[in-house]
Amino acid sequence: EAKAQIIEAGLKIYQRGLVAANDGNLSVRVGENALWVTPTGVSKGFMTEDMLVKLDLDGNVLAGTRKASSETKMHLRIYQENPDVRAVVHAHPPAATAFAAVPLDRPVLQEAVVQLGTVPVAPFALPGSQGVADSVAPYCRDYRALLLEYHGAVTWGETMERAYFRLECLEQMANVTLHLKTL
Repeated sequence: EAKAQIIEAGLKIYQRGLVAANDGNLSVRVGENALWVTPTGVSKGFMTEDMLVKLDLDGNVLAGTRKASSETKMHLRIYQENPDVRAVVHAHPPAATAFAAVPLDRPVLQEAVVQLGTVPVAPFALPGSQGVADSVAPYCRDYRALLLEYHGAVTWGETMERAYFRLECLEQMANVTLHLKTL
């Protein structure tokens, strides 16, 4: 079921233009010490379940033949910091990424206030590095979404559906905010 959720959410973020080419990565925690994560170098719109990689929370491969996403460290850190999190979605949504240097902290949409609250910006770190994992750690308990400075966005939740909807909501809030700035 977790694998099917990742495939479905990956297809949605690809079809909605929240990722391009091989961008983004998703994971679902299964049990206390395991998660399924997307592989590196694969379009989220064309993934199949056999491409996914199962890891323990230390990053050791439990199942799968592909290399896990280069952003796996960030996913692992979010799960380690907040045991309530069961799913993580990282993408490069165009409007939200435009705000990846400025927090989205104005209450411009009621839905965003309820779904997201404030969306801070984590300090820049090289993609795929331990620095990204360290930069998200302070936000994992008190927030539901985060902009990665000059990089993209990451959302999380108790289910893959909730993490995905938070990403959609974040992009919608960013689009509305961009339109407000042009008025």
